[in-house]
Amino acid sequence: MIHLLVETLDFVFPVLGMIFLGLFLAGFMMEMGIVTHISRFARPLVEVAHLPEANASALIVSLGSTVAANGIVAGFRKEGALTDSEVILCAVMNGIPFYLREIFTYQIPIVIPALGLLVGGLYGMVFLVTVLVKLFLVILLGRLFLKKRSYAGFETPAIKSGNLGSAAIKAFRGQTRIFSKIALAYFCMTLLVFYLIDEGFFQAFDVIPLADLFGLPAEIIVPLTSYVASPVLGISLLGPMIHSGSISAVQAMIVLMLGSVFMLPIFALRTTIPNYTAIFGMRLGLYVVAFSTGISILVRLFFLLVLLMMD
Repeated sequence: MIHLLVETLDFVFPVLGMIFLGLFLAGFMMEMGIVTHISRFARPLVEVAHLPEANASALIVSLGSTVAANGIVAGFRKEGALTDSEVILCAVMNGIPFYLREIFTYQIPIVIPALGLLVGGLYGMVFLVTVLVKLFLVILLGRLFLKKRSYAGFETPAIKSGNLGSAAIKAFRGQTRIFSKIALAYFCMTLLVFYLIDEGFFQAFDVIPLADLFGLPAEIIVPLTSYVASPVLGISLLGPMIHSGSISAVQAMIVLMLGSVFMLPIFALRTTIPNYTAIFGMRLGLYVVAFSTGISILVRLFFLLVLLMMD
């Protein structure tokens, strides 16, 4: 048990450090009025989805930190300004910029060079389609289930000229309370996940029978299995097979989509569930993860079916 505690602490300290930094910077920008000032750019998206205007500020913050943005949403919910339905849609909306960042920080510099322009570009397109589907569903569900609201009071205030030190102190005090709750929940959830890994829980996700079912060549078993554990490793192993011509572009995409279907639930258990339950609580956090991850899996299943018909 001691080694699990040490492993958990070693993992969570850098993550929690980044979370606190994001929360502090978001709080500081809120205190200075900077976020409120530039949140006008998010108004059209918030308005068309019938989301509360409070999420405009969070959406701007999500461009830099999804956790900090959801911390803002959680704060509004605690004050009674948001319903559970609004929180779920706001949280999913706040997660969309993450996919856009992934295109520039992961897809373009890593995936495309490793897999080639064709396969890497198609793989990146899946990410973009996922963004569009999530955005469409948030707008659709918001217009169907959230009441139309007036945004007449949505004004752009002047940036505060307050003291930087005072704003930093207020941000530190305000975000410390939020961070302490997040840190405790995140540590407990991460410890649970590491315990499950240690007990061999994730080994139950065996992809070999499915690879046989889809008639994929035996040589893709290693990159497929590796992708489920680590997408970067799986892509690194798959790249040479594509360039050598041992598998086709369609088969490579089938491997990537099939691997994603298995990888996303594991990623949710290891990362997003601890994050969202720490911020929103167990019930609401699980709803957000189920909604967001479910959409991502459905998009990949759709592409998988299309690819299978092409193969």
